[in-house]
Amino acid sequence: MKTKLKLFEQFLYHDIDEDEKVEEYLDNSLPMIGLIVMNFNYLEQRLDSYLCKFFTDRTDSMGLIVLHKMNYSAKVDLFKRFIENFHLAIDYEIPKYNELLNDLRESGRLRNLVVHADWFNTENDCFTYVNLKVSKKGMQQEYIQFSTDSLGKIITLINETNKDLESYWELYEDAIANYSNIKN
Repeated sequence: MKTKLKLFEQFLYHDIDEDEKVEEYLDNSLPMIGLIVMNFNYLEQRLDSYLCKFFTDRTDSMGLIVLHKMNYSAKVDLFKRFIENFHLAIDYEIPKYNELLNDLRESGRLRNLVVHADWFNTENDCFTYVNLKVSKKGMQQEYIQFSTDSLGKIITLINETNKDLESYWELYEDAIANYSNIKN
């Protein structure tokens, strides 16, 4: 995804012309944006389910009490703390843990960019306004060019992260079973 910054002038203004190219781009992007939202929601629900299992395997209610109103990044952090504590306890790190953690975070970051983008302020070159950055350089308007290719890559990342989370959980359960057998 390409990014560009424009110096903020007097008003939060976007130089948008009603252009057929922009309308066609938005029409093509809309189904992909919907897939990102749906697939990400499924990923977050799966993460919730696995987090609940850390509390008890008899019911999700205890875990849901803790997770209620917790944002996604806080859930990923909670998952990280549970897993790293487990790795320390068994003195073994389940393979691909760091990659999974990075992909969980990146899936959330990209989902937020897509969901919070100001799609009605997409420029003729298909750059969409996403943020106002404030720094020592002043205020700058940030735009990202979400191509259909890059949106497709976000969908793929979220779907692969979902599969990797499921695979990781299976390895986690195997590690628990093996650790329990060694202890007994």
